[in-house]
Amino acid sequence: MNQPFEERYLDVLQNIEAAIVRVYRERPELLDSQVDAALEALIGRYTAEQRGGTPRPVPLDGARREVHAALEAICEWRLGRTALGSPGAPLPPALAVDEMVACLKRVRKSVQRFTKQRGRQGYLQFVSGFV
Repeated sequence: MNQPFEERYLDVLQNIEAAIVRVYRERPELLDSQVDAALEALIGRYTAEQRGGTPRPVPLDGARREVHAALEAICEWRLGRTALGSPGAPLPPALAVDEMVACLKRVRKSVQRFTKQRGRQGYLQFVSGFV
């Protein structure tokens, strides 16, 4: 039986959202559009990697850069490339790059939906209630 996407990747989606909420709690002025820009840049990077190409440079400043850095750390950890936390801590089972891209796209879709429904911080306000 096929598991729904959200169930299969629940832990990954939660890791991504927790990284976003961490930045939001440090920077309450953060906007959904800044989160969206960081997600877009990472999707572009990993999609280019999948295709064997070079990602196009995306200028990110301030809060966008902070969200991007937090998400990149989570992605690299979930891809099994770098450790997080204490030295020697076990890595989770490594995802394939296409799985990471799919997870980033799922979160981005959520950001866009809640922004449209609830305004400039709609996603951030919603997700911070669960993380």
